[in-house]
Amino acid sequence: MLWTLVGILLAIWLLGLIFKIGGAIIHVFLIVAALVLVYNIIKNRISQR
Repeated sequence: MLWTLVGILLAIWLLGLIFKIGGAIIHVFLIVAALVLVYNIIKNRISQR
């Protein structure tokens, strides 16, 4: 589920970047996607122990 969220956030960021929607605030989507990605990786490594 988190991978889907990362994909959606990256798609929104990319569309906003291409169509110049949202100005500088659109980069928040990229930051949130990166944070969710890191959280998901850490969560998966902890659960494998």
